[in-house]
This record gives sequence, structure tokens and C-alpha cells, in this order.
Amino acid sequence: MGNTAVQKNLDILTTTRRLLQKATVDLSPETLSRIPDGFNNNVLWNVGHVVVTQQLLCYKLSGMALGVDDATVEMFCKGSSPKDWATTPDYQALLGPLHGLVETTRRDYAAGRFGGYNTYTTSTGYTLSSIEDAIAFNNFHEGIHLGYVLALRRVLG
Repeated sequence: MGNTAVQKNLDILTTTRRLLQKATVDLSPETLSRIPDGFNNNVLWNVGHVVVTQQLLCYKLSGMALGVDDATVEMFCKGSSPKDWATTPDYQALLGPLHGLVETTRRDYAAGRFGGYNTYTTSTGYTLSSIEDAIAFNNFHEGIHLGYVLALRRVLG
């Protein structure tokens, strides 16, 4: 995938994250944290999960340092649950990484900082073999979670 395609994929990511913030910014802390019947997670978890997953897919699998700490990864990684949280994360604190880490990825890619990539097969069965694959696949993943957030909003009123 050429540099232009990557930049377009990062533009899509920026748009998705802007839509995610727009869909969540007016929700109360109680609404952000509530897990309605039929759902495994809450709005807050979905916001943190997209941040963490993008970092794992793009940075960890490239052998690079993550832009989030281990505690954040543990709270929001695949298989985690807000039911296991000792404390509820701060929504406002997630907004910086939600947007800022996209720009960091854009700069790191443009500067050629991504080197080797550890091939990874996702839970969907799709195999990622490069940073370009990871950036593109991440958009699919974030679209799913934006859909979950919109469904949660509808159910929560």
C-alpha cells in the first residue's frame, strides 16, 4: 500500500475518531459507564478499546513503544471488561490519546519509523503482515466499535 493510501486510511481513522467523540461527548459519566442488558461492555470501554487496539496492532506488532501505559492496555485490551475495573477511567483523559495517537502514527509513518512487522492473524481470520495492513485493518475494527457505541447510545437513551 503506497504512502497516499496510508494517508487516506489515517484520514479515515481521524474521521472515525471524530465521530466517536461526537457520539459520546454529551453522555454523563453514569451513561458512559452503564452496561445495558445484552451488551458485554460500555461506551467508555469502547472508546478506550479502540485507542489500545490501534497501539497494539500498529506499534507493538512493529516492535515499537506504545503511546499508552500497561494499566491502560490491561483495562481496554481484547477480552477485558469494565466489570473488572477497580476504578472507572476518566473519559476526558481518553480524548487526548483518542486523537493525539492518530497524529503520532501519521508522523511516525511519514518519518519511516515503522520497520519490521510481526505477522499477526486477527480474530476475524485476517492476517496482518505489515504496518500498512495494520492501519487499514484498524479502520474496520474501529468502525465496528463506533457501531457498538451508536447502538449503546440508542439503548441507553
